[in-house]
Parts: sequence; C-alpha cells; structure tokens
Amino acid sequence: MNKFAKLVALTFVFALFCAPIAVLAQDAPAASEAAAVVAENAGFDFSGLYGVGCGLALIGAGIGIGRIGASAVEAMARQPEASGKIQTAMIIAAALVEGVTFFALIVCMLK
Repeated sequence: MNKFAKLVALTFVFALFCAPIAVLAQDAPAASEAAAVVAENAGFDFSGLYGVGCGLALIGAGIGIGRIGASAVEAMARQPEASGKIQTAMIIAAALVEGVTFFALIVCMLK
C-alpha cells in the first residue's frame, strides 16, 4: 500500500471517529426548534424508498439463490454419488433465503 493510500485511510478513520465527538459537543436545540424540525419533516413521503428496499431485498435474494444453485451444480459435477445430499441441502438453503426475503418484503410493504 503506497503512502497516499495510507494517508487517505488514516484521514477517513480519523474523521469517522472524531466527527461524532464534535456533534455531541454542540448545545442541544431548544424544544421549540426540535418541534419545528419534526413538523417540517413530517410531510415527507417515504413510499418510494420502501420500493427501493423491496428491490434490494429481491436482488440480494436472487444473487444468493443463484450462487447456491451454481455451487450445488458444481459440487454435483465433482461428486455425482453425493448429488442427492447436495440437492437436499441446496433446496433447504434456498428455502431459508426465500423465507428471509419474504420477511423483508413484508416489512417493507407494511411501512
């Protein structure tokens, strides 16, 4: 790793750990200011962001199930005699991934 990359990494770590300290050192806003900020942001519509969350959950599940299938087929090609056990493990793993995906989709849709 060259010196520039080390300097950038060190600067990032320093900023990451020192930024929260500077934020916590500030005075707390008055109650009326905090209420105004909450009232100002209360009308923001997050419905588009829930769709993004659903899309990310589906993309992650698709990639995960694809990798499970690819690894299972490769393992079956290497050891054809163990294909029954490999296929069973693949189906169980894919079902677990789908279950987590459905849970994520339901959580995104309920919000």
